[in-house]
Amino acid sequence: MRGPIARALDAGSCTILLVGMGITNRAVAGALLRRGHTVIAADDDVDEGLRQAAAALDIELHAAPTDSVLESLVEQADLVCPAPGLPEHHPVFSLARDKDRPLVGEFDLAAAWDKRPIAAITGTNGKTTVVELAVAALQHSGLNAVAAGNTDVPLVRAIDDLTIDVFVVEASSFRLARASEFQVAVATWLNFAPDHLDVHADLESYERAKAEIFAMVGTDGVIVANAEDPVVMRHVPESANLVTFGGESADWHLEGDDLVGPEGAFTSIDRLWRSLPHDIEDALAVAATTIPVGATLSAVAEACERFAGLAHRVSPVGEIDGVTYFDDSKATTPHATVAALRGFEKVVLIAGGRNKGIDLSSMRDAGEHVHAVVAIGDAADEITSVFSSTHEVVVAYDMQEAVAAARRLAEGRVAVLLSPGCASFDWYRNYGDRGDDCARIVRKYDEECVR
Repeated sequence: MRGPIARALDAGSCTILLVGMGITNRAVAGALLRRGHTVIAADDDVDEGLRQAAAALDIELHAAPTDSVLESLVEQADLVCPAPGLPEHHPVFSLARDKDRPLVGEFDLAAAWDKRPIAAITGTNGKTTVVELAVAALQHSGLNAVAAGNTDVPLVRAIDDLTIDVFVVEASSFRLARASEFQVAVATWLNFAPDHLDVHADLESYERAKAEIFAMVGTDGVIVANAEDPVVMRHVPESANLVTFGGESADWHLEGDDLVGPEGAFTSIDRLWRSLPHDIEDALAVAATTIPVGATLSAVAEACERFAGLAHRVSPVGEIDGVTYFDDSKATTPHATVAALRGFEKVVLIAGGRNKGIDLSSMRDAGEHVHAVVAIGDAADEITSVFSSTHEVVVAYDMQEAVAAARRLAEGRVAVLLSPGCASFDWYRNYGDRGDDCARIVRKYDEECVR
């Protein structure tokens, strides 16, 4: 049965208000316009590039609208589409409720326009890796699969390619919180830890958004859950067609050195692209996710064995004095940092940045893997507070200082790991720039040592 959003889109030309005009809502605007709908847009931070993008789409753009102007725009709209990541305290949410205007996100729009199978993957950490591996496994199985959603390709754009057999959707909490009519063939929830408290009202709101993924499974769909994560398992519906991964008793698990599913072993630890604990968990999740939508076990194994890895995820970037330096800049939560640390015996940890409203003390959970700490960024004092009673901590005021301090602390004996546990927006545009800067400095030191 078509929901109210789909019915509104079916009825003829709708007026949709887009609030926030980043990559996703620009794609949404184009998709709506191509289907004959009217788009009006608002953004609180309009630059010349955004003005040009709106002009190219020939849509009306309201820059930094006052509350009264925003209220008028909501009244004009049939549907309101906030951008992913728009903070929950933004006034458009209360205005939409007060004016009885349905909120819609790109997932609901895509669901109204396309019915091909979707495997959706969420989790605080590991989403992108599992999505990329899942796409590779499906492609090795002879299916045309593509990654979409919280990637460079929004789902509303991906569905324009009529040759795609299966969409593998990276489902962020922001997108899940906006969706009400989205349906998937497989819903996978990898893990849960505090994150994005700068956007969600509180931890409970973030958890509710993540849990929405299980409500989006179609009648014959499959729920894939991490058996070792109590938050994930708590949200599994009683009547679910459930497949688990991770624990010894899970459907997909580690048995000795073998990765095993219901039909037996499909690969072994020594054949994986890398064998850190979370890499093994990711490989099991990929198998559990892709088999229900047509992947073969041999193709899953091939994908996990041939995967080159993704940048800024415990990636070796160089050596100084015989010590290897690793870039894990993508670790923007303490949970991700702890997962990375558990893959090492001991490291000098470079951590800090802009805290997203999260308690950083959980980094102590892997304290036995930390030799010493270099604290960086806005959260340097918080990092110091977490570790100073048990570890030597040095505060650095830029990445050059951080690498130099790590070099001294490593003393040629232990690896150095940039795994910040925080966002990058204090010093950098994004986590990629942060990791690249660290790698550049390490390579410079290495070249100087060679000379």
